[in-house]
Amino acid sequence: MEPGPRRRRTSHPLVAAFLRDPGSGRVYRRGELIGKGASSRCYLLTDMCSGAVFALKVVPRGGSLRGKVEREVALHSCLRHRNVVALHGHFADRDHVYLVLEYCSRQSLAHVLKARQRLTEPEVRYYLRGLVSGLRHLHQRRIVHRDLKPSNFFLNDSMEVKIGDLGLAARVGPGGRCHRVLCGTPNFLAPEVISRNGHSCQSDIWALGCTMYTALTGSPPFAGAPLAELFQNIRAGRYAEPAHLSPGARRLLARLLAPEPAARPSLDLLLQDDFFTQGFTPERLPAHSCRRPPGLALPQPLRVILRKVGRLVLSPRRAPGPSTEVPGPEAGLETESAAWASESGGLRAPSPPPTRSPEGASGGSRQFPPL
Repeated sequence: MEPGPRRRRTSHPLVAAFLRDPGSGRVYRRGELIGKGASSRCYLLTDMCSGAVFALKVVPRGGSLRGKVEREVALHSCLRHRNVVALHGHFADRDHVYLVLEYCSRQSLAHVLKARQRLTEPEVRYYLRGLVSGLRHLHQRRIVHRDLKPSNFFLNDSMEVKIGDLGLAARVGPGGRCHRVLCGTPNFLAPEVISRNGHSCQSDIWALGCTMYTALTGSPPFAGAPLAELFQNIRAGRYAEPAHLSPGARRLLARLLAPEPAARPSLDLLLQDDFFTQGFTPERLPAHSCRRPPGLALPQPLRVILRKVGRLVLSPRRAPGPSTEVPGPEAGLETESAAWASESGGLRAPSPPPTRSPEGASGGSRQFPPL
């Protein structure tokens, strides 16, 4: 790829080391920079009175960003869910608007994929369950995110996944769609969005399918150097199906990435898909799964059953008669073990394909000129 034109370095006003919220009177100490986006930066933040730690999102005040950040605050303030990053407060000074957010110490799903390349299917089921729950909370309030992707899915210390960065979120109108604005991350845009029909709840479900594919394979399903080629692949629903994916994963991806919005499953029906109902989903993930595949254990009830069956198989028996054979449960144990081996085979470290980073082709979120 040819190197692009050199961008001008934009100068941001300095953020003070100590900040005071005039509404609550709280004083905070700004810490290190932990993330940055196209129009914002994020710092570690400590409450000087309680010692509580937060994430501070800083957005320059004024200009074209004023209405955008006001909308973000208004929408985020009405959200309260364990799978949505919490907004604890907001205030402003002459130069900036400050959003005091829940701190997610394990960073984002994009950081996990950068370290792991791709995830196992039980892990993907775990993350998708949390994301579906958080996204349902947004959609019930008629809010569409419009920029769902791994870098906007954050992980707290308990490895709970949380939807964050509502900078592009909007409320849908009576027809179930937003204004026909082409915005978001190119690789995760739905066909109806690039066709200028507007975002909808189904557009978020498409992006969830792109995230599932990215987590399972290490790269987004739709790629192309020129935007015209990328958009052509998206409109046609044309993506590669890696052989290592299970049939259930391929079928669900085909449903989520259906070019027609009406053909995609609703959030209520998504978790009833065979990919979830016929596969093992861990109750929680260990922190080390951010860096290496976890050694996931069988659910406790199943472990107990297999242990009891194992004792019966190994215990000595006395035959009831010389001509009578006692049938043993070996066949059932063998079948159960084989089923678990098939399911857990993906839990060993897979050999990652030569892929780029999950969002290497996206170039971040942006708005586009008319096609």
